[in-house]
Amino acid sequence: MFDDFMVRAALAGIGVAFAAAPLGCFVVWRRMAYFGDATAHAAILGVALSLAFSMSIFVGTMTVALLMALVVNVLSGRGYAMDTLLGVLAHSALAFGLVAVSFISGVRIDLMAYLFGDILAVSRVDLSVIWGGAALVVALIGWRWSALLTSTLNEDLAYASGINPKREQLVLTIALAITVAVAIKVVGVLLIAAMLIIPAAAARPLSRTPEGMAVAAGLIGMLSAIVGLRAAYVLDTPAGPSIVCVAAITFLATSIIRGFRHER
Repeated sequence: MFDDFMVRAALAGIGVAFAAAPLGCFVVWRRMAYFGDATAHAAILGVALSLAFSMSIFVGTMTVALLMALVVNVLSGRGYAMDTLLGVLAHSALAFGLVAVSFISGVRIDLMAYLFGDILAVSRVDLSVIWGGAALVVALIGWRWSALLTSTLNEDLAYASGINPKREQLVLTIALAITVAVAIKVVGVLLIAAMLIIPAAAARPLSRTPEGMAVAAGLIGMLSAIVGLRAAYVLDTPAGPSIVCVAAITFLATSIIRGFRHER
């Protein structure tokens, strides 16, 4: 079964959706969309460092994504507007990463594959990394689910309940770094944030509980991966962007459904 590259690609897409769904819900609830985008942009610098030091791409991207998220957490309360800080760090990390790649000699690298993903080239080893990372993210979010929800709802309520919101923010930061590292092969640096945000946003009008939204986001993400891959195969379009396009169409459809409900 794994000799079929389309099957491997579908499994990879489902794995990324599985990881991104619960995390994406918190990104939407906390209005952290640009935070996720900045962390994803930093991953290209991780790719460059991985190639320069002959490390695993997964380890390099996860390390740099985690460092980026931690730097944002440290600097956010020191006089900088959050959107300005994220803009500076995101584009700086991307630019430094692209420049660093150009200095690496003796290594052939397809930048387009890292920017927009190369899901059709996923190997068995890649699948193991993707699903292992996805399982870790889901386990981490599931373990802290109640505390994360409480700190997302109200920080004062979290403190009163004996929950440290900064610790829960760190949990999300770690989960985000892992998700970026496993998703870079599938949808690439520039589209990772889309897979975090769009399925969760599409699931919101269909859900009545936080748990229901996380499940719906996962289903939408998985469906987007399968339908997007099929569309890419039939229409001969890029696989990663095709997956995101299907997710965007789903978001449009659920928004229309939400509009009809409000009219009633």
